[in-house]
Formats: sequence, C-alpha cells, structure tokens
Amino acid sequence: MPRQLPRLSTTAFVALAALLGAPASGRAQRPDSTARDTAHTLAEVRVTARVAPKTVTSLPERHGALLLTGTKTEVILVDSMGANAAQNVARQVLGRVPGLVVAETEGGGFPSNGIAVRGLNPTQSIEMNVRQNGVGIAADPYGYPETYYLPPLESVERVEIIRGASGLQFGPQFGGMVNYVMRRGDPTRPVALSVQQTGGSDGLTNTFGSLGGGMGRLRWFGAVQRKSQDGWRPNSDLLQTTSYVAVTSPLTPTLTATLDYSALRNRIHMPGGLSDDQFEAGARQSFRARNWLTSPWNVTTATLAWTPSRATRVESVTSYLNSGRSLVWRNEDGGPGALDVVDPATGEYVNREVEAEAFTNITEELRLRTDYTLLGLPSTVAVGTRWFDGRMHRQGGGEGTTGSDFDLSLVPGAQYEYDIRFTTRNVAAWLQNAVRIGDRLSVAPGLRLEHLRSTAAGYTDTTFAPQAKSRTIPLAGLGVTWIASGTTALYANASQAYRPLDYTFITPVGSVSRIDPGMRDSRGVSLDLGWRGTAADDRVRFDVGVFHLNYDDRVGLRTRTDPSGAIITERTNVANSVHQGFESYLEATPIVAEGVGTVTLFNSLALTDAHYTTGDVRGNRVEYAPKVVERVGLTFARGALSTTFLTSHTSESFGDADNTIRSEDAVVGLIPAYTVLDLSGTLTISRGWRLQGGINNVADRRYFTRRTDEYPGPGILPSLGRSFYVTLRAAP
Repeated sequence: MPRQLPRLSTTAFVALAALLGAPASGRAQRPDSTARDTAHTLAEVRVTARVAPKTVTSLPERHGALLLTGTKTEVILVDSMGANAAQNVARQVLGRVPGLVVAETEGGGFPSNGIAVRGLNPTQSIEMNVRQNGVGIAADPYGYPETYYLPPLESVERVEIIRGASGLQFGPQFGGMVNYVMRRGDPTRPVALSVQQTGGSDGLTNTFGSLGGGMGRLRWFGAVQRKSQDGWRPNSDLLQTTSYVAVTSPLTPTLTATLDYSALRNRIHMPGGLSDDQFEAGARQSFRARNWLTSPWNVTTATLAWTPSRATRVESVTSYLNSGRSLVWRNEDGGPGALDVVDPATGEYVNREVEAEAFTNITEELRLRTDYTLLGLPSTVAVGTRWFDGRMHRQGGGEGTTGSDFDLSLVPGAQYEYDIRFTTRNVAAWLQNAVRIGDRLSVAPGLRLEHLRSTAAGYTDTTFAPQAKSRTIPLAGLGVTWIASGTTALYANASQAYRPLDYTFITPVGSVSRIDPGMRDSRGVSLDLGWRGTAADDRVRFDVGVFHLNYDDRVGLRTRTDPSGAIITERTNVANSVHQGFESYLEATPIVAEGVGTVTLFNSLALTDAHYTTGDVRGNRVEYAPKVVERVGLTFARGALSTTFLTSHTSESFGDADNTIRSEDAVVGLIPAYTVLDLSGTLTISRGWRLQGGINNVADRRYFTRRTDEYPGPGILPSLGRSFYVTLRAAP
C-alpha cells in the first residue's frame, strides 16, 4: 500500500521553502514583514510513495533505559511477517534471525518450542535470557532457566533479540536476550476490538480475542487465547488458555506507571519418544498413552518510567512469578523400547510416576540512562541493579495410579521418593558508558558484577545433604560503533559469559542419564564484528558479521560403560568448546510498482563451526550445532493479497559430545539434515476483515530436531508433518 506522508501546514510549507531557498552562505535571512502580512493559505499538499515492506530491523543505540553501543540486535516485526501466529511456528517468525535453531518439541509434550543460536543448546531456551516486556518469564534464570510459558504471537507486537552475553545489562547468558514486546491499546480509540478464529489440521481450534484502547490519561489492553488440538501423533492432544492484561497511566507529566499480568493454563498429552527403528518405521507412532503434563504460569509486573529531562530516563520494574510444572507418566526405565502394556498377571498397567514442581520468585530491576559531557565529548552512561529471590519446591518419584487419564494423585500411603527445596538469591549491578568521539565513533566499555547464593535442602532416595554455594562473578564487556555512512554502521562487541549449574543438573526430572556429582559452572567470552544498514532507498536491508564464542566447561552428554558393562549416558562437564562462524541477513525489494505489486526476497544464513578443543572429545562437534542454517523466502504482495513462501534448511548435528551416529540408546545419535517448506497468505477482505491461511511443511517431510534423555521422551521427538490452517480476523 502507498505510504502517506504527514500533511504540511502552511507555516511548515513556507519554512521548508525558505530553507530550500537559503543562500549558499547558510546564513538565515530575516523574514520579510510585507510578505508575511500578505501571505495566502495554500492548497493542501499530499505526498505519497510506495515503500518496501519492513520485517526485520535493529534497535537504536539508546533504547529506553538501555545503552546498546556496538551490540548486535534484531527486531522482528510480527505483523509484517504473514506467518502462522496461531500456532507459534518459530521458524516462520523468529527464523529470520541468522543461525536460529528451533527445538520443535511443542507437539511432543513440551509447552513451548525452545530456541538457540551459534551452536548452543535450544532445549527450552535454557541458554537464552527470555523476557516479556523486559521481564524474565523463566522460572529461575540461574537455578531453572527452562521456558514453559511464551505469549501467543497474536498478542506480540515485536520480538527484540540482543546478542553478546545478553549485552551485560540483562545477564551473563551465552545466547543473549530475547524479549517479546506485547501490544498496547490504541490511545486514539476508547475501545478497539479484535477477534480471530483459526481452524486447521489435526483438530486445531484456536480462538483469540483482544480489547484495548485509551480513555483520558489511561491506556489499556487485554487478550485471551483458547487453543485445542488433537495432535499430529496419537496421544498428543492439547488444551491451553493464555491471557494477558496491561494498564498504563501517566501519574505526572514525567512519570508513567504500567501494571500487567500474564497467565497460562494447559493440559498436555505427551506421546513419548521413539527409538531410531520406531521413527524409521513411522514417525507418527506413539507408544505412550498415559503421560500428561501441566504448567500453570502467572507473572505480575509493575513498571515505573520516569523521564525528568530529554537526557535522562529511569525505569523500575518489579515482577512476581508464581508458577508450577507437574507431570504423571510411565517410569521411562528402559527407554522407548520398553513398551507400556498391560501386565498379564494383574490385568492392569504398571503404576505411573508423579513429579511436581512449584516456583515463586520476586525480581526488582532499576535502570538509569543519562546523557552528559565528558572532557568535552558527548557521552551516555547506563547503570542498573537487579535483586532476585527465587524458591523452588521439587517433588518426584511418587507412585501414581495405574490409569490412563490426567490424574496427578498418589496412590494411598505413597510418598515422594525425593522432596527438595531450592533457593536462589542474586544481586547484580552493571555500568556501561559510551563516549562519542567525533561524529562517527562511539566506544562503550562496561562491567557487570553478579553475586549468587544457592541452597538445597530436603531428602532423596539416596544420600543427600543440605547444600549451599555462593559465588561472585565479575563480567566485562566492550562495544564499538562506527558510522560508515548515513545508512550503514560497523559494530563490534566483546562480552564475558557465565552459566552456573542449575537444579536440573543436580536433581534432574525423569532423566535416564547418570549425573556427574563433580560438575562445575561454565564460563566464556563472546565476540561480534558486523556491518548493518540499508541501501537503495531502503529497498535493501542487511546485517552481515562474524562471531567467535569460547565456552569453557560446557555441560553435555557422554556415552559411558558402567562396571557391569552396560552402556549408559552421563551428564557432565564435557570439555571446552569454540563456536565461530558467519551470519548474514539480507532482505531486498527489487520490485515496487503500481499495477505489478511488491516482491521481497530474504535470506537468513549462518555458517557455524562449533567443536570441542580439550579432552578426549577434542575435535568433535558440539551437540545441536548444525554447520549450516539457511532460510530463504519470497513475499509477493499486490492489492489486498500477500503471500510468503519459505524454505528452511538445517544441516545435520549430533545429540551427544561423542558424535554417536547410531546407538541402541535413542538418547544419543545423529540428527539428520532436513529442509522444510512453508506457504502462507493473507487476504484483506475489507476494512477490519482479514483472511489468512497456509500450509506448514508442504512436502510432509519426516524429521526431528531433538533427542532427549528426559520427559517428554526419552528418545527421538518427531517434528510435525504437513498441516493446514485458516484464520479469519475481524477488527471493526
């Protein structure tokens, strides 16, 4: 659609004409009083131009209370993607981020698909700092970093990604920070209603509704999603309700308050993992009918934003998380080959196992960014503090019923085999200062100081003593930006990273791997160098760069032989690894013409070499680190119709540090390369009415992205085959 530029008032039009006609000396001429007194009202002038659609951009160096000098960032504009938002298909939306690997496990029983970059572990996004509106939504970023809740993409305006150990201002995670920014109410309308209804293959029904607006000084937005699905595999049905509400009000001309609340309620049937033989015989098989999971999630946030001047911004964010995760399943000893069948002696199934976890945490983050002058040079400083208190109660090994329904109760007289209470306290402070040297160069050194104290108390079925561990970790970073031209810039960044051992390493849930009791925290450093910008009147957008990541004491899986001669897997500090490579995003719109339409091509490419550099696995490739991740797409838009075709290719990777090709134990082995085709389209019927549809995995490719040694497996978790969906949206 043509873009309409703002109308020019008479005064602005005269001023613009005077500016264009100024003398070469540049000195302003005094207004002619006679001309002013006889001025006439000019006819309205409208300037229109067809512009290239924008889907991916980057964050400015000063963003809210953040300072991002020299940092690699990406912003995904969700509405411009034309992707399948009803099913949160990550490869269609977030896939334009170079090198993004998606653990497509949602159809196998995990509530959300995990993501990672640069050869890191994508399981439940454990190596990313996952946030919503700048607030952490994982149970505990240090003790239990798995992400169970993600907001529905229908309620997300954009997704922000910051690389380089989370930019020091969010945390030390190796993979960086991903932030889902929610929609806000339209302040120009008292009430704005939007309703979407989606139907699709495998019994998909998705209803989404939002209501927002502004009244006086108040701005508000609320959304509810109700989704159900029978599932692509048997025993993979899903029922889920997600809701979100936010209210924003200016308390004074310089102080604004926002209160928001997010909730998730779900019931997930887990079809279980497969062995290699089972997957090859039929990826849609399921040999588990009695495995269930639920993960109720609640996040409440209060935000204060104070801007006492144009140069200064202060933000205070206080959040409270009260959530849980519970499952009932057949004990998976023996792996996927141990079928869950009726015992002929009793005429019943074996008793299931019940696991339960509860999470509560309170977080307070205070940020300040201000501009000032240092030795005659314009500078910006960003400082902040973070206080976190998290508690987790883990119970497991309880004897459940012999039934097949969703029943988390224990049989009479039974108790949990282990019952442990964990605590994590974190205090962090950071400072980053950018100094602008001339018109082109900015240099920003930074420092973050983390203090962690973790405790564990309770009992297990083996020897267990109360534990406490404290550590203080200094982390340094440096960012540099060089403005190469009016529309391009070079950036470089170096940041230290850190990953403490979390609860899942100490007392894993439902794991079939042995745990090394001598594991250590992981440390490393992340380096970026890139060039980004636009060209050809914004018809070409690009971000190309190289990266280098040192990862010491990386935790992973090894294949061992126990004293009895049996082959087992062990979770341990495998070795040090190095991840390096090339990342590129290119988006070009070669055709923008009336009567023809708009054609946009995009290519997201990452070439990654991630291998171990120490130990007896030296030279082996790091797990879940494909050498090539490439997504190529084409979008054609004409009038009310827009279509996008996407090809996603991911090369092979391994499920363990020993680079096992095939094993009797499906937890380890090769993850073959795969290419997936997706087609989506949008038709604007009339004002406020839109029809959207598409085909996921057009070629019906059989593939998988993950092997797991715990629930919802163990074994191979097949990704979804071909499916169709249609969405009707009404926004009167």
